[in-house]
Amino acid sequence: MQFTLVVYGAPHASGGANTALRFARAALASGHGIYRVFFYGDGVHNGSALVAPPQDEQDLLSQWQDLKIAHDLDLTICIAAAQRRGVLSASEASRLEKPSGNLADGFELAGLGQLAEAAAVSDRIVTFGG
Repeated sequence: MQFTLVVYGAPHASGGANTALRFARAALASGHGIYRVFFYGDGVHNGSALVAPPQDEQDLLSQWQDLKIAHDLDLTICIAAAQRRGVLSASEASRLEKPSGNLADGFELAGLGQLAEAAAVSDRIVTFGG
């Protein structure tokens, strides 16, 4: 089965991002595929390179990055939601005349069209957080 995951929860603000990460690991371990992980709303904060959790808390950013590398996942951040929340790639920061970008390695900005396309090719869409 091919899944697309939509993550609405910010890291450490809700359990949504952590639950999505655990779901992705379990699905992949069971032989299922993850077509795309789409971060929307406050979920875009999962792709901020500036997230710095205390040492005694999970580092969800690095865990998403590790999962991407291990399984060639598509980690997509909604560009409109990201701009509203200050999560920008270097090119978007330059275009918007901001001092710098903060989009973490392994994440890409995209529009809602990528979510619609993922819905069309996936067997299931599962949402997390809110």
